[in-house]
Amino acid sequence: MPTLHVILPGDIDDPASPSGGNGYDRRICAGLAAAGWSVREHGVPGDWPRPSPAARAALARVLAGLPETALVLVDGLVASVVPDVLAAHAGRLRLVALVHLPREDDEEARALAAVTAVVATSTWTRDALLRRYALPAERVHVAPPGVDPAPLVPGTASGSALLCVAAVARHKGHDVLVEALTSLADSSWTLTCVGPLHREPQFVDRLRERITVGRLGDRIRLAGPLAGDRLAAAYAAADLLVHPSRGETYGMVVTEALARGVPVLATAVGGLPDTLGRTTAGDRPGLLVPPDDPTALATALRRWLDDVALREQLRHAAAQRRDTLSDWNGTVAQITMALKEASA
Repeated sequence: MPTLHVILPGDIDDPASPSGGNGYDRRICAGLAAAGWSVREHGVPGDWPRPSPAARAALARVLAGLPETALVLVDGLVASVVPDVLAAHAGRLRLVALVHLPREDDEEARALAAVTAVVATSTWTRDALLRRYALPAERVHVAPPGVDPAPLVPGTASGSALLCVAAVARHKGHDVLVEALTSLADSSWTLTCVGPLHREPQFVDRLRERITVGRLGDRIRLAGPLAGDRLAAAYAAADLLVHPSRGETYGMVVTEALARGVPVLATAVGGLPDTLGRTTAGDRPGLLVPPDDPTALATALRRWLDDVALREQLRHAAAQRRDTLSDWNGTVAQITMALKEASA
C-alpha cells in the first residue's frame, strides 16, 4: 500500500473558515485513502500564506521527520511561500506542490522549482504557472475539482431568489453585487450571501453600511458560513447563483450550483468561463459579465429577472450541463497519476 504524506494548513477543518481549497484537500485525502493509499496528514499551524518564523520552523520539523524518499503532497498555501524550507529537503523527499491559486511572484517561482511535480486544480491555473515560471510542462499536472450529484432544483416562477456563496471579501466582488442590486430596487428579488464574514472585517462593515444606505436590509441577508444540509438547503432555495468575483482559478460553487440545475451569473475572469462550460449542444448554462462592473452586472440581473424565456433557456441548459459534470473519483484518479509519476 503506497504511503502519502500530506502537508495541510492547520486550520483546514475550522468550520468558521470553509473554502474551496480546504474542501478540495479534504476530498482528495478521503478519496486517496479509499483508493488504497495510506494517507498521513500533517497539519501545520500558522497564518498561511503569511507564516511566522515559528510556523516555518514547525513545517521544517515536520519535513525533517519524514523518512527518506517519502512522497509528500504540500498544499499551495504552504508550499508557495516557503521555498527555502522546501529546498532544504528537496534532495531526499519527493515533494509535490498542490496549487489552487497562483501567487505569481519570485517566492513561488523558487518554491515550485524545488519540488518534483506540481498539481494545479484547473487548466487555467496550469497555464498561468507555465506562462509565469520556467517549469517543464510535463511536471505540471491538472486535477480539477469534482462535484457531488444533487437533486434537481426546479426554481420559482419569478426567478427572484439570488444566492452568492463565497467568503465576504473584496476579491469576491460582493460590493459590486450590492451596487448592482441597488439600481434594481424596483425589481422583485432577494439575495442570500453564504460565506465567512471575518476575513476582511472592514470590508464587511462597509458592505453592511452600503446595504443600509440603499435600504436593502430586508432583501439582502449575510448568512455567514453554511455547510452540509444547511448549505444544500440554500442551493435548493436558489433560482440563480451570482458569482461576481474579481479573480478565480476555478470556482467550485459554480459546479455545485450546476449539479442542481441552478443557472449561474458569473464574471468572465480566470477559470470561471471554463468552469461554467457549455452543454453538449454548445449552450452556456448561465451568463458571463466583465469583472468589477456593477452596470454590466445590473443589466444581466435585470435580463434574468424580466425575461421569462431567458430564465427557462438557462434552466434547461443548466440541467443539461449537470449531466456532463465530473465527480470526485475523476479528481482522485488524476491526482493518483501525478503522484505515481512523481514517485517513479
